[in-house]
Amino acid sequence: MRLCQVIGRVTLNLQDPSYKGGRWLLASPLDPAQLNDACQAMQPVTKQFTLVTYDNLGAGEGDIVGVVEGAEATAPFDHDIPIDAITVAIFDTISYQPPIS
Repeated sequence: MRLCQVIGRVTLNLQDPSYKGGRWLLASPLDPAQLNDACQAMQPVTKQFTLVTYDNLGAGEGDIVGVVEGAEATAPFDHDIPIDAITVAIFDTISYQPPIS
């Protein structure tokens, strides 16, 4: 699972019926240094990429979400669905202490 901040929505003109009940979000992965402050304020987009993720939880811009990618993203569905990333959690707080090396 990757922790990301929602930075926008994707608008579709046409959507496959298998996606009913959800929407698409743009999510920016967070660096470990951003984790402790992520739920309090918008974080700067530091990665060179964003993810397009399917969301049926109701996450909004600025929310910190957990995103699962790959074949595991289809696990919540009882029918075939062509997705590669899905939001699986919306975080209220995060407390991260890096491991001592």
